[in-house]
Order: sequence, then C-alpha cells, then structure tokens
Amino acid sequence: MTDLAFSGAGHIASVHGLAARAAGVTITKVASRDHGHATERAREMGAEACEYADLPAGADIVFVATPPANHVNDAIQALQGGAAAIVEKPVATTLEDADRLVAAAAASGGRVGYAENLAFAPVVQAMLARIGDLGPIHHLELRSLQARPNWGDFLEESWGGGALFDLGAHPIALALLLAGSAKPVEVSANLKGAVDIAADDYAEVTLTFDSGLQVELTVSWRHPDDQVWDIEAASSTGVLRAELIPNLSLEINGEPVALPAERDGLPSPLLERMGYVGQIEAFTADFAAGREPEMNATFARDVLDIICGAYQSSANNGRPRPLPFNGHRDRTPLQLWLD
Repeated sequence: MTDLAFSGAGHIASVHGLAARAAGVTITKVASRDHGHATERAREMGAEACEYADLPAGADIVFVATPPANHVNDAIQALQGGAAAIVEKPVATTLEDADRLVAAAAASGGRVGYAENLAFAPVVQAMLARIGDLGPIHHLELRSLQARPNWGDFLEESWGGGALFDLGAHPIALALLLAGSAKPVEVSANLKGAVDIAADDYAEVTLTFDSGLQVELTVSWRHPDDQVWDIEAASSTGVLRAELIPNLSLEINGEPVALPAERDGLPSPLLERMGYVGQIEAFTADFAAGREPEMNATFARDVLDIICGAYQSSANNGRPRPLPFNGHRDRTPLQLWLD
C-alpha cells in the first residue's frame, strides 16, 4: 500500500504530499478541476497529472482533498476502483452524505480513513497516553484560535459552514478521543458571524457526555496576531495541559513532560508536530494489514453529527440539542444555522 493518488491539488494536498513523501509513500497521480494546477502540483510531488474521472488510476490509496461537498463521491469512486480512501476533514457537508460514506466503507471492509492529522500529533498522542492517570476528568477545554484562511473557498456558503465546521472539526475530534469511552449526549453553542462573509467566524461550544463530563470548546477565525491551539484536562488529582501553537509543550501539574525526539530531514518540523507524517504512516499500515483505521468513516460522521447539532443549537438561541443529531440530515451546518 505505497502508491498514493491525490484527488484535489490545493494547499492541503501539498502538505499531505510532503508528509507522504517523508513517510516513504510514492505519489503517482494528482487530479484537479484545473489541469494546469494539477500539473504544477504533480511536478512538485514527482507524479503525473490526471483527470478526476481517471482515479484511482492504479493507485493503492486515494487521498481525497477536494471541497467538502465532493468528498463522499470522490471517496466512493476510489473504493469502487479498488483503492482505499483517506478523506480530508470535514468529511462531508451533510449527514446524509456522511451516512453514504459509512455504508460504502462497511461494504469495502473498512478501507476509509478520516484525515484528522492532530490525532497523530506526538503531543496529542502523549496526552492520550497520560490522561487516564488523572482519574475521572471533570474539566476539558480546547481552543483553536487563528486568522481567517486567505485561500480556497472557506468563506463561501458553498463550503457548508465556517469556523466551527472547518477549523472546529479538529478540537471536536480531539474531545471525542480524550473523553475515552464516554459518549456525547448533548451540545449547545453560540456562533457569531461577520458582515462581510456568509459563514460563522467564532463559536463557543459546550459538549456534554454521558459520564457527566462537560467539554468547552472555543473556535475562532478572529485572531490574526495571537494564534492559539491548546488543550487542558483536569481531575481532582491533577491537570494535564498540551499546547501545539504558538509553542509545543506538554505539562502535568505545571511540570514539563519530555516529548519524543523529532526526526531529521523533514521539509518542515510541522509535518511531524501536527501529525501529518504519523497519520499517513498509520493509514498505510492499517490498509496494508487489512485493518479498519481507528480514525474511520464512522468517527468522521460522529464529528459532523456534533457540528450539525451545534449549528442547530445556535440557531435556537443556544438551546441544548440532543445527540446523536435528530434534525434534517440533508442540510449543511450553515443551512441549519441560517434557516
């Protein structure tokens, strides 16, 4: 499972391409709606440009990095062509589409991975390994604060949602992992927008689990000068804190925890620090061994389920909404908010 093709040739495909090459994976094809763009990106990756219709074009794995509305159809095309698929976040723009991907993954024997790179970041892996030592968690807070993206169609209504939909998929996924076996049962949210875009650019979310744990999430595209990505978990016996941006650190009760040594020779240390290399290594190993990835299509749908509930909550003045989501599965998160 070492031949990879890209469906999509945007900025994030370039990042995943660097990670794939660092992991020893051969990139064979790159497809884009703009053939010139596909040719340029393929040249960077040592691959050949092709058309979307050509995929999987003999590749073992197709990395789907197209706009979210296209993710499910592109992934299913890969599966039907005999390849496995890795799907960028957010997994889809509607739960109806996410349901289709879960069904297709099951029919393929679980050959779908969900590209939540932060789950494979060494600092997050270290936090997951130590959080059980704290005992029952009574506090969990995650923040993802940064500037608006200045590329792609993230600010357009067609994307499906704004800051919470796109950026917020990261902390929501990490909250699910850090909560362990607990299941989310309720979500409430307050979203804010800006006059110059159709989507939300700020969100505060409370996620309640069946264990009684309440998780607080803050997601923002309003922080151009003080980017912050951090996590804090607390119990009656201790505090565990991880920071990815602006610094990289892990602390237990204020004392630093040593992180694994970083590998040499990467084009950027962020490829490892943010989990991109570990992610591609894990997925290729899973597919080669015939294992369904832990970050699978069902997990991806669970993240979108919470996102949809949060948008619907904000549309109803922050009133808590039950989970799993029980609203319209054919609407995007942004439609649920605006309607």
